[in-house]
Amino acid sequence: MNVVIVEDDINMRKSLEIALAEYDEFKIKSFKSATEALKKLDNDTDLIITDINMPGLDGLEFVKACENKYDFIIITGNATLNRAIEAVRLGVKDFLTKPFDIDTLVEAIKRTKIIREKTANKKNKKKEENKDFFASSPKLQQALNLSLKAAKTDVSVMFFGESGVGKEVFSKYIHQQSKRQGKPFIAINMAAIPANLIESELFGFEKGAFTDANSTKIGLFEMANEGTLFLDEIGEMPYEIQAKLLRALQEKEIVRLGGTKSIKINVRIISATNANLDEKIQKGEFRADLYYRLNTIPIFIPPLRERKEEILDLAHKVLKDTCKEYEFEDKKLSQEAQKALLDYDFPGNVRELISIIQRACILSDKQEISSEDLFLESRKFKKDIKNLEKDLIDAVLKDVDFDIQKAANMLGMEIAVLNEKMKKYNIKG
Repeated sequence: MNVVIVEDDINMRKSLEIALAEYDEFKIKSFKSATEALKKLDNDTDLIITDINMPGLDGLEFVKACENKYDFIIITGNATLNRAIEAVRLGVKDFLTKPFDIDTLVEAIKRTKIIREKTANKKNKKKEENKDFFASSPKLQQALNLSLKAAKTDVSVMFFGESGVGKEVFSKYIHQQSKRQGKPFIAINMAAIPANLIESELFGFEKGAFTDANSTKIGLFEMANEGTLFLDEIGEMPYEIQAKLLRALQEKEIVRLGGTKSIKINVRIISATNANLDEKIQKGEFRADLYYRLNTIPIFIPPLRERKEEILDLAHKVLKDTCKEYEFEDKKLSQEAQKALLDYDFPGNVRELISIIQRACILSDKQEISSEDLFLESRKFKKDIKNLEKDLIDAVLKDVDFDIQKAANMLGMEIAVLNEKMKKYNIKG
């Protein structure tokens, strides 16, 4: 431990040097004034022992000048309550009144070392916990704090938020911080699998269960045993499969398709959706009992436009990783490009930001990426076209009192196409 002594009294300074030199774990430097110390202190310093009353810069002014870079122990022969309170307010670790024996000082130094190590361990642990998140904001931290609390239990968690906000990343975070870390993390996107295959994907099947079932297949529940199963886009799960999922959660067992034997499972379920499940429940498209089973701890992940503080850090990280992946020379974002990113709404959230930066990095011929390289204006135009279509359909429907046939004729659309667009834009009569 590198210890610095700052004391204007030469006898006191030498006495402390000699006494502390007896301890092999201490490396000692000393200075006769705070002014001299400030000029010569380096980053290897762990602890400073300083007097308060010294000519020039006094001890407390010295502490302020160091701006929390080092730990301090104050020693003084003229202690006052106000001085002691001010020292504590400045973050001084200990306050000793002269005269004191060397053992008292050594104990104070060792206490400071323990506190330093604990603080460093907490910082390292925090950094390790958040290793999948390369930026921060108050709203992100709020979602992370809830996720960490949930991770310490084994209850079901449901993430809500727009597409692209990072629901799977949060789910992996919970898994990694839980007692199931080191066990399987299995993810399935309900919207990406044909409805007739979801049941066999989740529960598996026995040989001969249906045509082309030439061998037994293990389902995702069995693959995730003792680990975590992440059900993304849970709102898209077919209604007829929901009852089987509910039974699996309640009974903690599954039956493969074509099988008769129950198989015990121990799986933690995390689900996610960008759909309005309350509305789906009212329409009879989602089971209320399954919703309550999955939604023990609901966590909302805000869209990127509400987490502006993260945009540039994420962009720099993606740019650096892309340059490394494709062996480009390092590139950077111009000030105009950075401003353009901050002004953009990111309807596709983090996923869209990653896409924008990767494309700009690959296509830009210069080392500095300009705002034009981001092609954000073309994205805004596409978004405006989408809004125009929605506004046009809404206006026509209102004009004909939501007569679907008349509206379809006026718009030149098939009724089925119009119904699909009404559903897409959430237009209701």
